[in-house]
Amino acid sequence: MSVRLLPSLFLAALLLGAVAGPLAAADLPPNSDDAVIAAIVNGDVISRQDVVNRARLFALSTGLPISPDVVQRLTPQITQQLIDERLRLQEIQRRKILVSDAEIAKAIGEVEVRNNMAPGTLRKRLAADGVAYRTLIDQIRVQIGWTRVLRQQLGPQAEITAADIAEQERVIKQQIGQTEFHIGEIFILVDNPNRIEDARGFAATVIQQLHAGAAFPVVAAQFSQSQTALQGGDLGWVQPAQIDPAVLRVLNQMPPGAVSNPIQVPGGFEIVTLYAKREIGNDMQTVLSVREAFLPFTSTLTPTAPTEQQQQTLAKAQALSASAHDCDAIEAAGKAAGSRRPPNPGDVRLETVPPVMRAVLEKLPDGKASGPLVSADGILVIMVCSRRQENVGIPSRQELGQRLLSERIELASRQLMGELERRAMLDRRS
Repeated sequence: MSVRLLPSLFLAALLLGAVAGPLAAADLPPNSDDAVIAAIVNGDVISRQDVVNRARLFALSTGLPISPDVVQRLTPQITQQLIDERLRLQEIQRRKILVSDAEIAKAIGEVEVRNNMAPGTLRKRLAADGVAYRTLIDQIRVQIGWTRVLRQQLGPQAEITAADIAEQERVIKQQIGQTEFHIGEIFILVDNPNRIEDARGFAATVIQQLHAGAAFPVVAAQFSQSQTALQGGDLGWVQPAQIDPAVLRVLNQMPPGAVSNPIQVPGGFEIVTLYAKREIGNDMQTVLSVREAFLPFTSTLTPTAPTEQQQQTLAKAQALSASAHDCDAIEAAGKAAGSRRPPNPGDVRLETVPPVMRAVLEKLPDGKASGPLVSADGILVIMVCSRRQENVGIPSRQELGQRLLSERIELASRQLMGELERRAMLDRRS
């Protein structure tokens, strides 16, 4: 079985999804002089402005006010993150791996599609909130390029065989009846004992922001130093044998929805959130087949002053809701609307859908179109084609393959980063 390594842009999607209003970052330091050096990595300079831009990006993604004091506490870890990114970028360049501007533009376009935004919206939002567009571009370039580096590094190990999956199935079946955990992680690397207090202080700041209301996946995507950051820190369902004993002790005492204090583990600190727990082999869920038609607005909706195009779009959505009697009609309308959002999103597990949409889908009879669901960027009409009960307590072969590959990717990434840091000429400035 071959499982491809694909770049994830979960971080950028979250940056958009988290912003409900103006950026609350007025207290951030003013733009600093680019000549002020924060670090030098093999001759490449990271400026104080780079650090401030990343802090602004964090403020944008969380939607929380970030005070100068918080920025000061974040600075050592932000600097380390930028050092790691620069090391990765240098390795990408050393291997002559090209990430083109067209690929980055496509990736940003995909982010806008996922968030039902018109082309160019992301750039405008970042500019309006004082975040240099290059900050996001640099992150995306490194994400895509580092994925290709790891593909090269893994070589034949990137191929997950049928025998590999069969062994995983055997292990899972031996654990049927035990408890497993769906968790998210923020991993804070400590690669030098002299920086453990910096990491501990950063972990405390992360906890403070989470308690203030920052979304766990957003913070994980920004600051976790595990490859799971690309999925917002989501580890999926993991069994006790796969969890560090110190973390497992905490998980056994946590209720779903809770966030742990920092837990010291080999190599750093873990902050975990428990999404759910279940008995292995026994988890019946409702799986839906749906179709959706998204009718986009040409400008952002102001509810008290809709434009003529927005009023016309609402009329079209109302007509579609009244006339569509099967999923083919919804799919055709979605394609005809010209939206880049796919009309067939694939199987949807009802229990994992956000609460507002779940309430709609739970009450919606199969084969009946929903009423118009209005957002700032367009109107959605959705239909449930069918629903079935499925035992998801035992992972599918595809899920097992992805899990195995993720473990190999994480190991390869940490080993290669350790090697790059040992070889690097680093000069950190205060």
